[in-house]
Amino acid sequence: MAYGKLSGMSSSDDVYRPTAEDLRAAEQRRRTPPPRPAPSGPVHHPHLAAQYGPGQAPGLAGGQGARQHPEPPRAAPRPAPPPVLAAAFGRPSGADAFAPPDGTRTTARPVPPSPWWKPDAPRDPWRDPESPAYLAGPPDLNGTRPAPVGEDADEDGEEDEGGKKRRRLGLRQLSLTASVVLLIAALLVGVAGGATGFVLAHRYGLDSLFAPGSNLTKVTQSISRPPGSVADIANRVLPAVVSIEVRNGEEYDVGSGVVVDAKGYIITNNHVVSAAAEKGTIRVIFNDLSSVIARIVGRDPKTDLAVIKVERGGMVVATLGDSDALKVGDPLIAVGSPLGLANTVTQGIVSSLHRPVPLQGEGTDTDAVIDAIQTDAAINPGNSGGALVDGSGAVVGINTAIATLSAGSGQSGSIGVGFAIPINEARDISQQIIRGGTVKHATLAVNARSVTKLNGSEDGALVESVSPGGAGAKAGLREKDVITKVDGTIITGSDKLVVTIRAHKVGDKVKITFVRGNDTRTVEATLQSD
Repeated sequence: MAYGKLSGMSSSDDVYRPTAEDLRAAEQRRRTPPPRPAPSGPVHHPHLAAQYGPGQAPGLAGGQGARQHPEPPRAAPRPAPPPVLAAAFGRPSGADAFAPPDGTRTTARPVPPSPWWKPDAPRDPWRDPESPAYLAGPPDLNGTRPAPVGEDADEDGEEDEGGKKRRRLGLRQLSLTASVVLLIAALLVGVAGGATGFVLAHRYGLDSLFAPGSNLTKVTQSISRPPGSVADIANRVLPAVVSIEVRNGEEYDVGSGVVVDAKGYIITNNHVVSAAAEKGTIRVIFNDLSSVIARIVGRDPKTDLAVIKVERGGMVVATLGDSDALKVGDPLIAVGSPLGLANTVTQGIVSSLHRPVPLQGEGTDTDAVIDAIQTDAAINPGNSGGALVDGSGAVVGINTAIATLSAGSGQSGSIGVGFAIPINEARDISQQIIRGGTVKHATLAVNARSVTKLNGSEDGALVESVSPGGAGAKAGLREKDVITKVDGTIITGSDKLVVTIRAHKVGDKVKITFVRGNDTRTVEATLQSD
């Protein structure tokens, strides 16, 4: 196979290079097609005649197999069309047979050059079938292009149609000046970018968040705390309210208490300290975070009240008010340690008075019914035993219980309904405990349960049993009697009967109204001690 000459060949290859005369001859042969033999008549070939002899070569002149190729029959000329048709459909005389007729919309368009043919095609050895072949060396692996055949081509350029050379530059052929210019441009771009970043970072960076030496304006005192305000009351009551921690083995509970005597007596709830009645410790924590161990003076499970005592001097004593003077809507403040959060103050009003609330708690011996003050001040576990204070700062109740939703409701804590033992009752029970350690309650000595419209009668307390020799038996009460009033107070159930009788003292005479069958009767009973 023949190869075109590549750059880098040795001078010994020039012996195979075609001369300019050979190239001109090849170009002339390409432009002048060879004559074609006439198809008619015998073929005369000297080599075939010498081989086969006269008359033996087939198709040779004088031979036996010579054949005369007859000319193909020529078609008879067509007759000229009738003058009418020639005038209607023929072309005008002298017009180009391939030219569009006059009035046609076809316009002359430039013929685009063929993409398969170039001006230098006659010199392309791959397009010239008459181009002579010659041997050349292997291809140059350095990537340089081969020199054009028959020319002294420059490796760095090529000729255009006018014969001028066009220079093609590569990255390696860039001048030193151009390289320096590009390097300086890159340095300028880098410096400009760095300066821009520095300015933006200084203006919008973290340093812009700080202002050394700045001073904020001071606000003058604008809060007013007049006497009787919540802040004033809380400031006076908080030192008299303590937190109580009870430990019994692994059991731990938190409650509150109110200092009622400078000798160290503190009122609280029975269910707060009952776990430490037999064994355990009670620690009292004061408003200044100091603490001391306390001892139980006495407990009353029937009213859920207890008194404890600490050995400490200089305590702030709370002022006790009059719970009977309260009216629904009066402002109230609850002070204590809800959820173990000491020194907590919440505000509300008196929601209701004389609400009978039964108290029974697991883990305590409390079994009481209290004639409670109802309030919407937030009361939570830990408030028990704390102070409920009126608008003057006097304690009018001992926080004891909260209303809760039924099991499974998914809610707990304060729901705006709390209960407190009236301070008038708490004062009486506490004095009895401090004076002798025991408490006496007035009783009617009957067992009753709540009824509603039983046997057509009104709501009341149905007597189920009467203690022999008790106040009720001496007054003439019998089983199945329905007590409806005590000294004019309407009895709506058994809890209301208990708190109404307990509000009196032992030895008091009270009028009992009851229904027996279809008769309504009233008797007088002298209350006894339980």
